[in-house]
Amino acid sequence: MDEARAGVEEVDVVVVGGGGAGLAAAIEAATVGRRVVLLEKNDRPGGSTAWSVGSITATLTPHQVEAGVLDCPAHHEEDIPGFAGRWKGRDNAELRRLLAERVPDTFRWLQSMGVVFFGPMPEPPHRRPRMHNVLPNSKAYIHQLSKRARKLGVDIRTRCRASGLVVEGGGVRGVRYTPADQPERTLRARGGVVLASGDYSASPELKERFISRAVAQVEPVNPTSTGDGHRLALSLGARVLNGDVRLGPEIRFLPPPLLGLMRALPPSRPLALLMKWSMTHLPQRLLRPFVLAVLTTALAPARSLFAEGAILVNVKGRRFTDECDEPAVAVSSQPDRIAYIVFDGAVAEKFRAWPYFISTAPGVAYAYLDDYRRNRKDVFHEAPTLPALAAKLSMDGAELARTVEARNAETPRPRLDR
Repeated sequence: MDEARAGVEEVDVVVVGGGGAGLAAAIEAATVGRRVVLLEKNDRPGGSTAWSVGSITATLTPHQVEAGVLDCPAHHEEDIPGFAGRWKGRDNAELRRLLAERVPDTFRWLQSMGVVFFGPMPEPPHRRPRMHNVLPNSKAYIHQLSKRARKLGVDIRTRCRASGLVVEGGGVRGVRYTPADQPERTLRARGGVVLASGDYSASPELKERFISRAVAQVEPVNPTSTGDGHRLALSLGARVLNGDVRLGPEIRFLPPPLLGLMRALPPSRPLALLMKWSMTHLPQRLLRPFVLAVLTTALAPARSLFAEGAILVNVKGRRFTDECDEPAVAVSSQPDRIAYIVFDGAVAEKFRAWPYFISTAPGVAYAYLDDYRRNRKDVFHEAPTLPALAAKLSMDGAELARTVEARNAETPRPRLDR
C-alpha cells in the first residue's frame, strides 16, 4: 500500500509540544533548512510558557548594560543555588553552568524573534538585578515564536496528540499521532524527534509515582501538562531522573474574574513597545492599575508573607497547616480547595514596599498590598476586627478568633494583632 494512503508521512524533524521550548527547537531546525512538523495536542500553541509569569533571568543583556549593571555569568551561576532550598544537594552543576553561560545568547535570540523585555529588576537572592519581564505578557513568547516558525515553513499541527514513538534499528525514527476525530497517523523523521511536551504536573498518576500521593492531589496551573512525553519515553525503557525535585506546588490567587482588554488583544510587538515606553516614562501610579487588572496568569503569594506572620485558614476559619512547609498540598484537601491568607495591620504595612512584595507580576515585576487592594477586590478583603472580617467571608467568627488566638500563643512566630 502507498505510504501516503496508509497515513505515513516522511519529514526531517518532528517536534512534540508547542510551548516555548518546542517552538524554539522547530525554529532552529527550520533555520538550517529542515522540513519540520510540530505536533500540539491543544487548539493552539502555548503550553506552560503561556501560563507563566514570563520573566527571564540573565546577565550581560542590553538592558543590564544600559542600566550600568556590572554582572557576569559566573556570578549568576554562583547565585542560582540560593533558589534551590532543600534541593541544593541534588543540583546538576554542569546544567547550572550551561544555563548561566548560555542564557545571555538565548535572551538576545528571543529579542531577535521580536520579543520585548523590560528590566533588569532585582530578584533576591541574586546579587544583581537580572530579572527581565516580557511585555505585554507571557503570551508574547508564543505569539512571536509561532509567527517566526510559520514564516520559516514549520508545519504546526494543532489538536494532534502524539500517541507513540516509532522505533526501528534500535533508535527512534518517528512519531505516531492522532488528529482530532481522525485515525492514527505516522510521521517518519529522517533527522530526529524532539520531545518538548512539558512536565507532568497535571498527571496524578505520574506525580504519585515520582513524588507523593499528597502532591498528586494538588491542582495544576496548566491542566494539559499531563506528562505525555514522559509516558512516550518511559514506554521505551527511559528513566526519569530527579522526578521528585520540583518547584512548588505553590498556592495561587484565583485568576481575575474578567478577561480584560489585554487578553483580547494579540501580544504584538507594537503593543509591547508601547508598554515599555509607558513603563519607562509614565508614573507607576497610573500604569500599575492597568497592568495588574489584565494579568494573564495566576499569581503566587510570596513565602515571605508567611515568614512574617500571615496564616492560612480554610472557609470555616480554621488553620490547617504549617504555612512555611507545603501549603499547596494542604489546601488541596480543604473544603472547596480554597484558603484565605490572614494577617494584621503590621504585616500589611510592611508589604507595601520593597523588599516585601505580595507576589511577582508580569509587566510590573512586583505587586504589593496596595496593588491588590486597588485592583483585585475579588480576592482582597479587609476589616477593622476579626468578627467583621469573618462576616465578609461568610466565615464562623468565633472559629476564626480561636484560630488567631491559638496562632498568637505559638512561639517564636510573629504575633497577629487584631
